[in-house]
Amino acid sequence: MKRLLTVFVAAAVITHCTTDADASPGDRFVWPLAPRPAVVGPFDPPEHDWLPGHRGVDLAGAAGQTVRAAGDGTVVFAGSVAGKPVVSIDHPNGLRTTYEPVLAVVSPGDRVRSGTTIGTVEPGHPGCADSCLHWGVRRGREYLDPLRLVGASRIVLKPLAPGDRN
Repeated sequence: MKRLLTVFVAAAVITHCTTDADASPGDRFVWPLAPRPAVVGPFDPPEHDWLPGHRGVDLAGAAGQTVRAAGDGTVVFAGSVAGKPVVSIDHPNGLRTTYEPVLAVVSPGDRVRSGTTIGTVEPGHPGCADSCLHWGVRRGREYLDPLRLVGASRIVLKPLAPGDRN
């Protein structure tokens, strides 16, 4: 019975890790760069909102490379923030994706579909040897790992406590 319980707990953890908040089963999200880019800066959220961290991922790209909307939605921002060109899209499932540095070809209010061109990668993102795209996603004030939208995040199972084995 304990072994069955262990298997059930592991299955529950896997299910929780892969479906717990980022997108509904009917949502279709794609990589914002094609072909599928390398992740050069992983998601590393801070423990508290006010602490430093990396609230998205950095994707290897090239200056001038086409950036696509990750999912269907409405452009809510296309402009400059602290001197960096940014595009943000609200999705029907309550998510907001953000892309930077991106020279926009869309405007606030534009409706976009998954894969629609929204702009091009601009050089100069801090921490990138060449050009890269910073891609973030949040629901409300909570930042989420954008790789989960495209099924590319790692699942890490934590070991049971020593007394729970067998």
